[in-house]
Formats: sequence, structure tokens, C-alpha cells
Amino acid sequence: MNGQQPDRKGRRRPAEALKRRVAQARAEAEAVEAAVRRAEERLRGSSTVARSEDGAVEATVGAQGELTGLRFLDAKYRDMTGPELGAAVVEAVRQGRDRAAREAVRVFRPLGGSGERIPELSGLDVDWERFLAHHDAGGGSATPPRPADGLRLRDEIHEDGEDDTEGPQR
Repeated sequence: MNGQQPDRKGRRRPAEALKRRVAQARAEAEAVEAAVRRAEERLRGSSTVARSEDGAVEATVGAQGELTGLRFLDAKYRDMTGPELGAAVVEAVRQGRDRAAREAVRVFRPLGGSGERIPELSGLDVDWERFLAHHDAGGGSATPPRPADGLRLRDEIHEDGEDDTEGPQR
């Protein structure tokens, strides 16, 4: 007997049912991939503008949180100390990054549901609330972490195949 014939009770064989489910899963995965491409395209050129609470600084931030513009408004910066101005810049950039993250979540959230016809296909399982809480709590750092004092990041290139017995050069 081949796997395509119904059994005595008229039920389809497991191999045929499995092939149907695999075809459904592939179709759904392709639909999700197309939706992700559309969402990425939608976000690609987007940006958001945020101002510091005191209105002295305006930051423009791209969809991936990159700073694309910075403006000092109404000459307020002239009366600010260095630390005050720095704090205003950091605040505006952080707010812009948070808004960009929320927009990305808004665009991608519909893709996070599980497959309707195929429960085993779980979609994009993203904990959006945890992601947003990270940004809302100020978890998105305005400056990247720095190496410990006195240490520098180094690149090593070993093209000649010889062992490096001398260690890092300072």
C-alpha cells in the first residue's frame, strides 16, 4: 500500500496529512517573510524627532535608534553649563530612541501572533512588553559602554600563519 491511499474507513494516510501540513506551514512562513519585508521597508526611511524637557535640544533619530540630527533651539544653550547641555542632549536622544523603538514595535507587533491554521508555527515570539519596558526604564543607553580604564579594543590580523609569541604591542 502506498501512503496516498485512504485506509478502510476512508481516512487519509498520515503521510498525506503531513504533506498538507508542511505545505500549509511553508505558505504561512512565506507570508510572514513577505510581511516582515514590508514592515522593514516601511521603517527603513522613517525617523522621529524629540526635544529635551527644557526645549533646548532637538534630536532626530532614525528607525534603528541612530542619531541623524541634533539642533540647539532658541539659543537656550548659551545660558547652560556644560553638564546641563550634555544632559539635555542625552535626554532628547533617549526620548527619540524610545519613540523609534515604540514605532518599530507598533509596525512589527502584528507579525508576532502564532499561526492560525498551524498551531505549531509560533510566528515571531517576541516579548514586546519586556522590550518596551527596557526602553521605558531608560535601559537604552545613550552612549555605548566603554572598555575599562587603560584598556583599548584591539584588532588582530594573523595573515602569515606564524604564532604570535610577542603578545600585544603597546
